[in-house]
Amino acid sequence: MKAIFFLGSFLMLCSSWAQTNQVEVINNAKIRTIKLFQQNNQESLPIINLNSSDLLELHFDDLDGYIKNYFYTYQLCNADWSEANVNPFDFIKGFTQNRIVQARASSNTLTKYVHYQVTLPERNCTPTKSGNYLLKVYLNGDQENVAFTKKMYVVNSQAAIGIQILQPFDNSIYKTHQKVQLLVNTNQLNLYNPQQQLKVNLIQNQRWDNAVYNLQPSFIRENIFEYDAERDCVFEAGKEYRWLDLRSFRFESDRIARRDETNNPIEVYLKPDFNRLNQRYLYYRDLNGWYDITTTDLVNNWWQTGYANVHFVYTPENNQPLAGQDIYIIGELTNNIISDENKMIYNADKGVYEKTLLLKQGFYSYNYVTKSNQIKESKTSFKLIEGNYWETENIYAAFVYYRSFSGRHDELVGYTTTNSRLGGRLF
Repeated sequence: MKAIFFLGSFLMLCSSWAQTNQVEVINNAKIRTIKLFQQNNQESLPIINLNSSDLLELHFDDLDGYIKNYFYTYQLCNADWSEANVNPFDFIKGFTQNRIVQARASSNTLTKYVHYQVTLPERNCTPTKSGNYLLKVYLNGDQENVAFTKKMYVVNSQAAIGIQILQPFDNSIYKTHQKVQLLVNTNQLNLYNPQQQLKVNLIQNQRWDNAVYNLQPSFIRENIFEYDAERDCVFEAGKEYRWLDLRSFRFESDRIARRDETNNPIEVYLKPDFNRLNQRYLYYRDLNGWYDITTTDLVNNWWQTGYANVHFVYTPENNQPLAGQDIYIIGELTNNIISDENKMIYNADKGVYEKTLLLKQGFYSYNYVTKSNQIKESKTSFKLIEGNYWETENIYAAFVYYRSFSGRHDELVGYTTTNSRLGGRLF
């Protein structure tokens, strides 16, 4: 295949920024602290290799406090998370649904709940195709009664990926943004129409509000596809995530102003946050938006950890609201999506933004983003509160999808991740 150059105008038409991605849903307000991750690693994307011994852990709590019959199944999806036109019997080996049998009532906690967990995939219910999957959890075997859904991935590595994080060439964003450069080797794939058969997605710090879908190549050199568009491969760098230590309800960590233990759940009031635009960049190890469920008060992290109503406060400059902008708390604690559930409310009497989240004991990381409330399709941004610094440490993940000539879904044939401070490496 001869080298081909794609003009920037074509790239802008073919690549899209994802807005609020509502594929993951929680339909039951009593369901809390849903975690799906690689076994023994809470700070990981739920991705496993096809036909391997890789395992995932699913954890969640039901605040109704009594044991229920929860079931799960897998839904195969395409690269854009639309449902694949494939019969479940063609992508699930064994039963097409399984009951979650491991349940434990909370112990030594003020707020009562039942903790559920399961290790996936189970031998009698296993995905058999690579791709995006939606894990659906529902009550009493009724798939119409969905409690929540979670994204997960099964990869069958057939495309080698080189990834590198660079500063953009554009002088206007040179010091504030990070550019992702990718090389994809498709030697093992049978490509007739690359623009239709091959899809590449990028995410930063497991965020769905600024993910890039269906990225198109800048160059093709025989079997090597190069992605380094100055527009579509560029992300705001932000700053290191803020932190919140809730591992103990007996002692107040540095971010806690006071506690009120007369209510159930207890009330935890945080010290006000301020914008960091004029602060010099300072590197420190953060969780890049993840949170870890852990406690220093008792032994078991999952069913001996309590809940608290955590009151966040952001104080804007001059105590005035941001004109034309809404403020959101972003991170795994808010499922990394933009919705009313994590939008802060301006309190005119106090001149601050406020939001209360019900959180389980653990160590959390979060940031604030703004989004125009005047332009519907606007992007979220760190620019007005956190600031952007090229040096910021971020984690990037790249997903490569392939659809064969007669295929009925997008196969996940490549996956890689890199840390921006390490820079990454191409072939």
